[in-house]
Amino acid sequence: MSWTRRGFIRSLSRTALVLSLEDVLQLALPAQQPIQQPSQQIGSRPAFDAKPKPAPKTLPSPVTGSPLGYSFVDVAKQSGLNAKTIYGGEHKNRYLLETTGCGVAFYDFDHDDWLDIFLVNGTRLEGLPKDDAPISRLFRNNRDGTFTDITAKSGMTRSGWGQGCCVGDYDNDGLDDLFVSYYGQPILYKNHGDGTFTDVTAKAGLIQPKTRWNSGCAFLDYDRDGHLDLFVANYIDFDIRTAPLPEAAGCAYKGIQVACGPPGLDGGKNILYHNNGDGTFTDVSEKSGILDTIGTYGLSVTVADFDNDGWPDIYVANDSTAATFYQNQKDGTFKDVAVESGVAYSPDGKPQAGMGVSVGDFNRDGLLDIVKTNFAGDTDSLYQNLGDGTFEDHTYLSGLGINTRYLGWGVGFADVDNDGWLDIFISNGHVYPEVDGSHLDAPYAEHKYLYRNLRNGQFEEVTSIAGPGITAPVAARGCAFGDFNNDGNLDVVVNCVNSVPQLLRCDASIQRNWIKLRLVGTASNRTGVGARVTVTAATAPQDKSGIGHQPLRQIDELRSGGSYYSQNDLRLHFGLDQATTVDTVEIAWPSGHRDTLRQLAANHLYVIEEGGKILKTMPMGKAAAAPTPDKKTGEAVK
Repeated sequence: MSWTRRGFIRSLSRTALVLSLEDVLQLALPAQQPIQQPSQQIGSRPAFDAKPKPAPKTLPSPVTGSPLGYSFVDVAKQSGLNAKTIYGGEHKNRYLLETTGCGVAFYDFDHDDWLDIFLVNGTRLEGLPKDDAPISRLFRNNRDGTFTDITAKSGMTRSGWGQGCCVGDYDNDGLDDLFVSYYGQPILYKNHGDGTFTDVTAKAGLIQPKTRWNSGCAFLDYDRDGHLDLFVANYIDFDIRTAPLPEAAGCAYKGIQVACGPPGLDGGKNILYHNNGDGTFTDVSEKSGILDTIGTYGLSVTVADFDNDGWPDIYVANDSTAATFYQNQKDGTFKDVAVESGVAYSPDGKPQAGMGVSVGDFNRDGLLDIVKTNFAGDTDSLYQNLGDGTFEDHTYLSGLGINTRYLGWGVGFADVDNDGWLDIFISNGHVYPEVDGSHLDAPYAEHKYLYRNLRNGQFEEVTSIAGPGITAPVAARGCAFGDFNNDGNLDVVVNCVNSVPQLLRCDASIQRNWIKLRLVGTASNRTGVGARVTVTAATAPQDKSGIGHQPLRQIDELRSGGSYYSQNDLRLHFGLDQATTVDTVEIAWPSGHRDTLRQLAANHLYVIEEGGKILKTMPMGKAAAAPTPDKKTGEAVK
């Protein structure tokens, strides 16, 4: 991109909020797409968008009679996910502590390649009877669309103000372990692979010297020594004995008395733990430069190699202040470069109330981009990576700027239609239960947003036609992405406040292909966290001549943590459209080793060990249902 064009786009994005919303949408959306008028506008920023509008009827339909070719259905009840998440008061909250909610993990703890589910739980200020104290829940996948609650057997009996969770094999024993953050002491569960876990927090050196409000977390190998380190964000330094009450401090939201903060409260300090390679960790927050940033109100965390230098960087979505972007200096230290990189503020230079964050290459240019959810009355944020150490705020140009009414939490770049282009899924829910029954046009329980990638740098909201699981209002917080029934379609599990979870199964009628990869490190950490994978395939011919195959080249990285307080499936998923074979899979491991595998069949899971060895091949979806040829006769057998 030339300096002139880049300067024009930067100028456009920074002035977007002083243009009328109609002007912005005219610039951002395809010419043939109808422009929706805002319901009201205050100053230069729309206060609330109109109620959900139907998507244009001119959407290209891959399947006759189906506008999208897929639909999300909530199957939590019939699947056995019936444990209610308790978090704060159901109608009124006195403290900010009661508002944040919890995360969730698609967590294959037994490595059978059927996703299990871990749901973080909370508590209430007034407490609950001991026998009724809520605890986080582990559900084993029964491989038939249902789950069994094995919490009692697992040893996961901790109760309290649970927050986020992240997964990684910290001791390289071949079993992925689980870290759960709390207001109070966090907990590290060592996985024994049989559904039982041991609390090794003290043994690992993770007991904190004081009460902290740990929030988002992620395992990462920041020094590339083959052992997973641990980054833990912190929200505020909260003490209930001194925290202000709404009535005493006059805390209000649009005229409604609500819990105070975070502005006016002391921000917490983020923590980086170095893995010593012997099952213990050392706090290196000061030595690494993590403490050099001011109090950050840190919520969600994601880790990725944003500058393609082979070293993992850390991005933190902060509430009510600038986001933090820790750039890896390759010597054990980090530097916050959020402001100069263009990912700290809104397009008009204002701090935002960041909640959740996800990473993906939405425009397939080989650079990892960022999507961040924000508070009601503001847009969510989409930052396009320019490849020179800077990002462009692409929110309005992409079409995401049309929605400001709802409050976003969990978020993910996910190819929900397997066309090889990342879509965007956002879970919403207001932070204040007091808005229900008020004069505000913003309910506590809210529907999701689903944005379809139009393959030209723009997205189209398709919420209203994406199925009842998307449009049903809930008070959502964390959400995680993965294929729980192994049918090749990405599903979503959502942790809701003071309610049962959602399990949104993606039912597709469109026939598109895909491939899944589970990585096993040897010189690198066993989980493979930080590995960069490039998948190259070719789609079907573009015309009747049979020539002119369109190249399909995608990248992704294996990440721990993300979304809002949550953990996605550690198996990497790539949509392939009509391609039946992957030409090459290139893996750049954190150790520096590189593997290339060729001619892999679509609709399979491959478990790949560092060094290029395929440990397991598992047909899934329609490949699993297809007849298998007999090795001796060549005839099809079932």
